[in-house]
Amino acid sequence: MKFGNERQKNAFSEIKKYKILDKLKKYNPILVGTIPIGIDLPESDLDIICECQNHSEFSAYLSENFSDKMEFKLYSIKQNGIKSTIAEFKTDNFLFDIFGQNIPTQKQNAYRHMIIENRILNEKGSKFKQRVKELKSKGIKTEPAFAKLLGLEGDPFAELLKLENKYYRKHRE
Repeated sequence: MKFGNERQKNAFSEIKKYKILDKLKKYNPILVGTIPIGIDLPESDLDIICECQNHSEFSAYLSENFSDKMEFKLYSIKQNGIKSTIAEFKTDNFLFDIFGQNIPTQKQNAYRHMIIENRILNEKGSKFKQRVKELKSKGIKTEPAFAKLLGLEGDPFAELLKLENKYYRKHRE
């Protein structure tokens, strides 16, 4: 992102300025979502996933390190049956979502989806990328936009993961 488009460079600077990844280092943070792969909209936030084995300790750590930021919120939800702790806050130019689950970050769905989506974008080219952004600008979330353009039926989140063998695993080996 340091050498990406203007928004990516700004995001990189903001993350560095506030030492977000440095502060989260012990939780194996990964920046995921639409900004790293260049399909973001002006209102897109910066999503950082973390591996947290103890949600109470993770919550306390997030409060200690980020509660001084604008509009700080901290809450827990169940996502796909998995407890997730989330902190939201604003910095100068971005809204951050820090998301923790007791799953290694590279195995979390947000990371897996981003990798698959990036491979699809690289394969399908700039016209496909523009069509994804157009759908997103009409209020369609990222995974449903990909599913629509790819003609996938059913739950778009699950259907994208089914493409993992084609778009991800072969590139990891």
